[in-house]
Amino acid sequence: MVRSIKKILLLSANPLNTNKLRLDEEVREIQSALERSRHREEFELIPRLAVRIDDLRRALLDHSPQVVHFSGHGDGTDGIVLEDNSGHAQLVSTESLSNFFKLFQDTVECVLLNACYSETQAEAIFQHINCVIGMKRAITDIAAIHFSKAFYDALGAGQSYKDAFDFGCNNIDLNSKPESLTPKSRIRNNSKTLFSNKEQKSDMTGNRNIHIGSGNYNERIEGNYIQGNYYAASKQQNLAEAAAEIQKLLEQLDKSNPTDTTLGKMQVAAETIKAIENNPTLAQRITSALKAGGVQALAQLLNHPAASFVIGALEDWQKTKSS
Repeated sequence: MVRSIKKILLLSANPLNTNKLRLDEEVREIQSALERSRHREEFELIPRLAVRIDDLRRALLDHSPQVVHFSGHGDGTDGIVLEDNSGHAQLVSTESLSNFFKLFQDTVECVLLNACYSETQAEAIFQHINCVIGMKRAITDIAAIHFSKAFYDALGAGQSYKDAFDFGCNNIDLNSKPESLTPKSRIRNNSKTLFSNKEQKSDMTGNRNIHIGSGNYNERIEGNYIQGNYYAASKQQNLAEAAAEIQKLLEQLDKSNPTDTTLGKMQVAAETIKAIENNPTLAQRITSALKAGGVQALAQLLNHPAASFVIGALEDWQKTKSS
């Protein structure tokens, strides 16, 4: 029996006026995962870099992919970031992105948004696509790459999208990165899988807790829907949440403070500490996370030109708080 080729459209965008991401490395790891898999002859990987709005439409019309993977920047409820004709950031709203995928609901099986704060877009796209994965908060480059590597290792081995999601979360945890809670999946129980050799049951209810590595995967089944979240150790999660809060502050301060000079980066660091001190709840949360995980562990989770200055300021702030 001849199986049809599954096409994976890999889209990426890192506009000139946004933080540099390791997108080339992610593409290489995904390609390597598929090339070494036992089902490698049944995949076609189609990479498209520096994606603009016209590229997005044309790529899906030209190739009719089953999997659409986007790597780049997300902007929370505002949408995801593509490039304009000059290579700078162009925002694509959540509503327009959802309506776009509605046009391809007969061919696209899975959408993976490997971008910070993309859970909102994933929820909207789930109206039309049976399997959608997004990120609840900011995610570091290395954690995003660990997730993608294991996700496509699993798909290449013939696993379902749900199983591939579990492997991706678990790989973040196995590599001691405190972000295994960040990916979120929405999967209909009757969604297609790459290889339909596993029995799927529908109309089930209940909860399961599965221990994987140093964390737990909790799955709730309601009717035809499966909602999954991977739960890592609480210490790692607290650190990830603190990093996400600080990353959000940095991105907000970017709008009014240039970070292309040392003075600008110092100013951003000072404003970040000021914002933390003015928010007692946030200050307590960050203090607890720093005590549990340490400043250097937090540094690995920040992706910003002023990150090293912020870490230095946090070290001084922590000493002041403890004295």
